[in-house]
Amino acid sequence: MHKGTIAQIIGPVVDVEFEEGKLPRIFEALTTERGADDTVTLEVAKHIGGGRVRAIALSSTDGLTRGMEVSATGEEISVPVGKETLGRIFNVLGAPIDRKDANQFPKRWNIHREAPSFVDRTTNTEVFETGIKVIDLLAPFVKGGKVGLFGGAGVGKTVLLMELIRNVAEESGGVSIFAGVGERTREGNDLYREMQESGVIEKTALVFGQMNEVPGARLRTPLAALTMAEYFRDEESKDVLLFIDNIFRFSQAGSEVSALLGRMPSAVGYQPTLATEMGELQERITSTKKGSITSVQAIYVPADDITDPAPATTFSHLDSTIVLSRALTELGIYPAVDPLASASISSAWKSSRKTINSLCRAREKSSDSCPSPFSSRRHLSAGRESS
Repeated sequence: MHKGTIAQIIGPVVDVEFEEGKLPRIFEALTTERGADDTVTLEVAKHIGGGRVRAIALSSTDGLTRGMEVSATGEEISVPVGKETLGRIFNVLGAPIDRKDANQFPKRWNIHREAPSFVDRTTNTEVFETGIKVIDLLAPFVKGGKVGLFGGAGVGKTVLLMELIRNVAEESGGVSIFAGVGERTREGNDLYREMQESGVIEKTALVFGQMNEVPGARLRTPLAALTMAEYFRDEESKDVLLFIDNIFRFSQAGSEVSALLGRMPSAVGYQPTLATEMGELQERITSTKKGSITSVQAIYVPADDITDPAPATTFSHLDSTIVLSRALTELGIYPAVDPLASASISSAWKSSRKTINSLCRAREKSSDSCPSPFSSRRHLSAGRESS
């Protein structure tokens, strides 16, 4: 195990000096002791010459100083995998944060993995039945596909998510993995409590890198959750549902550390490697001859600008889009799926698209309960005036 010393600390980025010829590999984990039982983990991102490496911290760098000793572990970041992870909550390093037993995970996988090869993938386009009729008809999921979930606060995203998890567990015996990326800690806690009350927690593993975490943790949380999903797909031949909330925060975390790593900013200040990082993540989400990973990704669109590089890069990977409409929630229609804005690459959706569009537009003209900007009270008032 090689030893080095901290040479420079710039926020979440740390330069570590080693002896020439004994540099750790890219993605290798480094550790340093900040105090008793307080270990800070770093991940090597770049060799900058002169026996130095530049690393991204996966926890706060508060309390670190120049000259502190750093150890190269010889291993990459890894997380627990297997049925023992179900019903548990983890951080980006795979450590349980639910105050339960931490010594019951015999298997661990590295979070940096290659996407399945061409010969291992299946070429069949198969519909992933969710058991929710409005989705299966209006915007069916494709096994191994990526689904974008658009919707503001209070339109039913969490309820829809839990119903999907329950249906996958009961109908197909599948499991679900949830990645909380850069969102509020309160929301993660509420989700966990609601899952406990509804009974779906036993078929779900959760990985959190919330908004109070350093950007390195938010950047690696989707990879940690995806690794857990890959084990169930590749080793246990299961159909896995992977939720990422919010995929925009993954891109945002990368941009936060990019300039500190010495990279030239790209459009709107994003990292020049944005497309590559997104592609490496999304290409691992696919169907193989053993099983499938189908991903549902909540997408935040900054300032409602769909040309922003972060959401625009994500759009190119999506197979389906589910848009939840606030106008429908005001009418008491749940799930509030907007049939005109939602879409899918499924052949079943393409065949019914024209019929659905014509029906909805006809009902919109008659001020019926298809997507409409009017509340139920205004519909009632309009009806009285017309009579």
